[in-house]
Amino acid sequence: MTNFGEFIKQQREEFGWTQTEFGAKLGINSSAISRIETNTKQLSFQKLEKLSKIFNIDYQQLKELYFANKFAQEAIKYDCPNTTFTVAEKTLRYLKSKNIKQLKIDTL
Repeated sequence: MTNFGEFIKQQREEFGWTQTEFGAKLGINSSAISRIETNTKQLSFQKLEKLSKIFNIDYQQLKELYFANKFAQEAIKYDCPNTTFTVAEKTLRYLKSKNIKQLKIDTL
């Protein structure tokens, strides 16, 4: 498993694009591409849909990779134990079920 920046670099190289060529397709400069690929800068969420089209990758799959990397970096930054993700998954399920119930009430 690679981080999101390494994933982008691998995809770009598979297409045979330079950072400048790829940046032009994505609408950002090659300096930003370099920082994204080395994981020192986060790609903006707004660019994900365009990135999925450029690489011809399912948007949901790309979003999963993007947020998994983002969450993992935050966990490392704050020295969280791996169990944090188990708790987060349970919390996510709870919040989604609560939101679905709220939606049903709101539509009545």
